[in-house]
Amino acid sequence: MSVPPPSVTRMTDSPPLPAELRPLFRRVAAGHHALNSSLPAGRLVGAEEGSDPRPVLWMSEGPAPVGLWEALHRERRTSGLWPLLLAPLRDEPDFRPWGSQELFPDQMSSPDSQDAPDLLRQWWEGIAGWEDEDPEEEAERRAITAPFGPSWPGLAPAGALTRSPDEHARACAAALLQVRPALRIGLVAGTDGAAALASCGWSGPLNHENDMGRVAGVLRSWEQRFGAQVVAVGFDTLDLSVAAPPANLDEALLVAAEHLALCPDNILQGVGTLSAYAEHLVDADVWTLWWD
Repeated sequence: MSVPPPSVTRMTDSPPLPAELRPLFRRVAAGHHALNSSLPAGRLVGAEEGSDPRPVLWMSEGPAPVGLWEALHRERRTSGLWPLLLAPLRDEPDFRPWGSQELFPDQMSSPDSQDAPDLLRQWWEGIAGWEDEDPEEEAERRAITAPFGPSWPGLAPAGALTRSPDEHARACAAALLQVRPALRIGLVAGTDGAAALASCGWSGPLNHENDMGRVAGVLRSWEQRFGAQVVAVGFDTLDLSVAAPPANLDEALLVAAEHLALCPDNILQGVGTLSAYAEHLVDADVWTLWWD
C-alpha cells in the first residue's frame, strides 16, 4: 500500500505591483516590488510638456481614504513607493501643481550627491553674510539672525528620539487628514520622502532654490538627525513629522538657523526673527515649511 506524499502548504507571495504603477519606476526595474493595499480610483501624472513622457506620480482622483497613507507607508519597502498627502494651491480645480503637471524631474539633481552642511552654509551666507551699505538695514538683518552673526553657526546636533519615526509619521498623517480631509494620496518611486520629492520634480522651493535635489539632500540629513519624514506636500508647502525635535532653546536656535537657510520665508514672512522662531521649535514634532 503506497503512502501519499505529505501535503505542503505554501505561503502566498504578496500581490505584484499593479500594472498601472509600474511605469513610475523610471530608472530601476519594478519587477521585484509588490503591494497589498487596494488603491482607490487614480491616475498617473507626467511632468511638464516636453519632458520625459514617462509618469512621475500616481494620484488618487479623490480624497485620501482613512488609513490608506499609513498602510502604504508600512509597505513602502516592498512597494518601492513613497506615499505623499497631496494638497493643491488654494483649492484650485486643476489641483496644482499635481493635476496641472507642473513637475520638473529632469531639472533636479540626485539627493545622493549633496553635501547638506555645505549647502546650508552657502544659503546662510547668502542671507546673513553680506554687508549692506545702509547701516539701519544691516542692523535689521543682524537682529533677524541673532544670536548668530554672518558666519554659518554649523549643523545642529542630532536630537534624541522620543518615539518611533515611522509610527510618528503615520500618526501625523492621520492627524493631518482629520483637519484637511481633501488631501489626496500620491505615490512616487523613492526610498524616502526626500528622494520622492526630487524624483517627481516638485518645485515648491523654486523662489529660493530651483534644484529640489539640493533641498532633498538637507531633508535627508534631517531624517538622519531628527527622525524627520515627508508626510504632506502642497504647491509650495511641506509638512514633516519629527520624532527627535530640539528639546531646549539652545538646540532649537541651531535648528532654526538651518530652517532660515533652507526656507527663509518661514521666518522672514512669519515671526520675523530667528530667536522668536526657535521658541516655537522646542518639542515641535511637526515642521511646516513654506516658500513664497
